[in-house]
Amino acid sequence: MMGGAGVLAIDLGGTKTLVALVEGSAVVGEATVPTERGDGPDRWLQAVFDAAAPWRGRFSGVGLAVTGFVRDGCWSAMNPATLGIPSNYPLLHQVEALFSLPAMAVNDAQAAAWGEHVLGAGEGEDLVFLTISTGVGGGIVSNGRLLGGLAGHFGLLAGEEDDTFLEERVSGRWMAAEAARRGHAADAREVFAQASSGEAWAREIVSASAGRVARLCRNIQLALDPPRIVLGGGIGLADGFIDAVSALMPPLGAVPPVALCRARLGVRAGILGVGDLARAAFSAPAR
Repeated sequence: MMGGAGVLAIDLGGTKTLVALVEGSAVVGEATVPTERGDGPDRWLQAVFDAAAPWRGRFSGVGLAVTGFVRDGCWSAMNPATLGIPSNYPLLHQVEALFSLPAMAVNDAQAAAWGEHVLGAGEGEDLVFLTISTGVGGGIVSNGRLLGGLAGHFGLLAGEEDDTFLEERVSGRWMAAEAARRGHAADAREVFAQASSGEAWAREIVSASAGRVARLCRNIQLALDPPRIVLGGGIGLADGFIDAVSALMPPLGAVPPVALCRARLGVRAGILGVGDLARAAFSAPAR
């Protein structure tokens, strides 16, 4: 099947999937389909194929940004609580068979990191990207190159209290669970709203999450010394969260804390990032 100059970019997340036609650095068409958790990857990909029908012939390859871990074209869950994926699901084989076009895939937070690097808050410079939302993910751009594999899976670091994942003490999912433990039926959005209204219990939850993110940023600075850390996701971009994190980051001796920046591309960071990565991959000369 021959295609056009665009790339079909797919951001497949735990609750919804964004499908977009990307031409150059612009999204020229997009659709959102729910990620029905019980359906499984075959049906998720079929839903993507159906959503892309209006653009058939306008793209020459498919780029996927997916939650979890991709190695040798196979897809696995890192934290099944985010999205249950069969171990080593043959993602690229299935996509290429479905579309009859070349495909590539990368972790969704890594794709967003690249998007912010080339088109967003990174302004072309190296960065570490953190997305704090239902879970916690990230990506690293070092010496102008996106690090793949496990690099940036910060949510899976061991928490400071015990051996649970860090994201289980930081994320929106944790905020809702902590609110329930304190006797309040509130999702993360409501926790932030109540914190803004001065409710002590909600402010304590937000502060605890921000404190753990501040420690993570301090450790990232010590390990990688990036020019900036870019925060995205529903929690990362919530009103006051970045300021709370910054206030809890003391200097490292004479060295000031790493600069924290808001992500600029919003929900399109992964789409634009994987679109750029895919375009480069498909135009690379064969060896």
